Amino acid sequence: MQATLKAIEYYLPPQVLDNPQLCEVAPNWSPQKIQSKTGIQERRISEEEELSSDLAVKAVTKLFESGACKPEDIDYLMLCTQSPDYFLPTTACLLQHRLGLRTSCGALDFNLGCSGFVYGLGMAKGLIETGQATNVLVVTAETYTKFITPTDMSVRALFGDASAATLITAQEPLDGNVPAIGPFVYGTDGRGAKNLIVQTGGMRKPVAGFASGGGDEDADEHVLTPPTLYMNGPEIFLFTLDAVPDLVAGICNRAGITFDDVDLFVFHQANEYMLRHLRDKIEIPPERFYVSMSHCGNTVSSTIPIALKEAHKAGRLKTGDRVMLIGFGVGYSWGATMLRWAMST
Repeated sequence: MQATLKAIEYYLPPQVLDNPQLCEVAPNWSPQKIQSKTGIQERRISEEEELSSDLAVKAVTKLFESGACKPEDIDYLMLCTQSPDYFLPTTACLLQHRLGLRTSCGALDFNLGCSGFVYGLGMAKGLIETGQATNVLVVTAETYTKFITPTDMSVRALFGDASAATLITAQEPLDGNVPAIGPFVYGTDGRGAKNLIVQTGGMRKPVAGFASGGGDEDADEHVLTPPTLYMNGPEIFLFTLDAVPDLVAGICNRAGITFDDVDLFVFHQANEYMLRHLRDKIEIPPERFYVSMSHCGNTVSSTIPIALKEAHKAGRLKTGDRVMLIGFGVGYSWGATMLRWAMST
C-alpha cells in the first residue's frame, strides 16, 4: 500500500480585512501599493474568542460533509499549528473529542509554520506505509493575526487566519513504482529563528514577566510588546532566494526527474513579490506556477493545501499530474516533495 492524497477542504473566517481598511491605519500606503507588493486584496481574521481548534473543526467538518470520509474512518490525526489553544493539553486531543473520532485514534500537534504541510505529508506517508495507520488527517490551523500589532504593516498586510484539512489514505499503487507522495527533501537552519518570531509568551520570556502595556522597539520600530509577531522581511527574502532554488534542484534529483517533468509548482504562498522573484530566478514558466492568495493572504501552514484545492477547482490539475510542493519560512525550516495528483472531486 502507498499513501495518497485523497481530499482537501479549507475554512476561512468570515471577517475580512481588505486593503482600503489597512490604509486607514497606514495612510502612507495605498490599496494599489499593498496589492503590488503582496498580491493580497484581503485577508481573513478570526474572532477574538475563535481559536485554531475552532477553525480546524470547521475545515474537518467540511471534509466529512464532502463524503471523502467519515469520523470513524480516521485512525490518526495530526495538527500543525503555532497558535495552539493551550500549552497543554495537545490541541489535537481536543479535536479528537470535538470531531467524534474514535478513542483508538492517534493524535498529535507539531509546531511548524510555513513548511509544516510538507512535513505533515512526510509523517502521514510514514504512518501509512509502515502499516501504523490507514486514514490520516493532516490538519493545519493558524491564528497568527492574534500576535500582530495593528500598526505593524510588515506583518499585518501579509498574514491571515485559516485552516485546512487534508485526507491521506492507503491505496494500491496506481503507476508502478512511482510514489503518489514523495520523495522528500528537508532542511533547517535555526540561525534564522530571530527573523520571524514571537519573542514572548513561552518559557524563555513569559508574558507574566512584563508589565501590562510594556515592551520595547527595535531599530526598525517593530513593536515587541508581548506577545507580538516580529518579522525581518529583508532577511527572510534573502533566505528564500538562497534556499529555494537549491531545494527545487534537490527534489528533482531525489525524484529522478527533470525540471520539465513537473506539471505544476505550488510554493508556500508567502507573498506575490517574493514568489515572482523565485519563479524568475528558477526560470519556471508562469503557466506552470500557481499563485492563490489574493483572497486570504499568507495563511502559514495552510497556504499550500488552499492553493492545491484552488488549482484543482480551476482545472489546473488533472489525474496523474506531477506537482512539486515547496514549503519554506519560520525556523528557518524548509521542505519539498512531489505529488502524483489523484484527487477526483
